[in-house]
Amino acid sequence: MWQIRFHGRGGQGVVTAAELLALAAFTDGKYAQAFPSFGSERMGAPVAAFCRIDEKAIRLREAVMSPDALIVQDATLLDQVDVFAGLAPLGYVLINSPQSLDALHLEEFLSTLPNGHVFSFPASDLGLKYLNRPIANAPLLGGFAALTGLITFASVESAILHKFPGPIGEANASAAQEAYEYVTTHVTVLRGDCP
Repeated sequence: MWQIRFHGRGGQGVVTAAELLALAAFTDGKYAQAFPSFGSERMGAPVAAFCRIDEKAIRLREAVMSPDALIVQDATLLDQVDVFAGLAPLGYVLINSPQSLDALHLEEFLSTLPNGHVFSFPASDLGLKYLNRPIANAPLLGGFAALTGLITFASVESAILHKFPGPIGEANASAAQEAYEYVTTHVTVLRGDCP
């Protein structure tokens, strides 16, 4: 079973991202669940959401404490919340930031993870480009599909278009597509798979 934990702030679409990932997994014929973790926090307060994906029915219902993957929608949380708590030794980390891992002061900390398992890219910039708002959740899902291979991009696109029919969904799908292509290209180089 894959366990994914999302970190962001209230109002950034963290819960929607987890729901879309679960829907994409369903589309790929897998079992999935998604749920948030927040109380009465205000807009902008740190929030987490969780998603589990498996080939068989999922019976767990508690929060994800030992994630196989982390998606960080707001890099300012890196100094405020222990987003890396419990991360699996072979885990994946995807961070929304225009800064490199070195500039984020994470390169050494995350160097124990395999090559190509950690990536940061400016997902909010893609939101601005396609939606005129710095919404990062759809681009991060496209990036997640590229980084992990756990779900197909076609299923991500289908989930987005199902949740947001019309021009908003099409714009989100375009942002996710560009992110998928960007992460695929760069992670291939990181893993040393290029000719």
